[in-house]
Amino acid sequence: MEILEQGFVFSDDVNKIDVTAVFQYLSKESYWAKGIPVETVKRSIDNSLCFGIYKDAEQVGFARWITDKATFGYLADVYVLPEFQGQGLMKKLISLMLFHNDLQGLRRYMLATKDAQGLYSQFGFKPIEQPENLMAVVIKDAYIKHT
Repeated sequence: MEILEQGFVFSDDVNKIDVTAVFQYLSKESYWAKGIPVETVKRSIDNSLCFGIYKDAEQVGFARWITDKATFGYLADVYVLPEFQGQGLMKKLISLMLFHNDLQGLRRYMLATKDAQGLYSQFGFKPIEQPENLMAVVIKDAYIKHT
C-alpha cells in the first residue's frame, strides 16, 4: 500500500524504512524506548507490520503493528518528527493502518500512550474496561547496560 497526499508518501513498504532514522528517533527522542540498541530496532522492524511517512524520501514518521494478523494487534513506536507535527499526518497514517488488509477481523487492537489519548480515541480506542485482567512483566531500563 502506498498513498501520496499533500507531498507526503504513506507506505507499508518495509524497504523504504530508514532504520537509522527510526533508531535515532526511538533511542534519542522517544520517552518509551530511550537507549534502545539499533539491533533491537532492526529486529522489531523485521518482525512487525511497519508503516512510514516520507517527505522527499526522508523518513518523517513511523509506526508498527505487533500482530499475528489473525486475532490481535498492538500499535507501537508511533511518531512524527516535531517539525512535521500538527499537519494531521499521524491521523492519516492511523486511518490507513486500521484499514490495512492484514489487520481486518482482529478481535483486539491495543496500544499504550502517555500523552496521545485524544488522537487514538478518534479511532475508537478506549481505556481498558477491566484493567485488573491485564498483567505484564515490565523490565525498567531494559536498554541501559548494567555493569
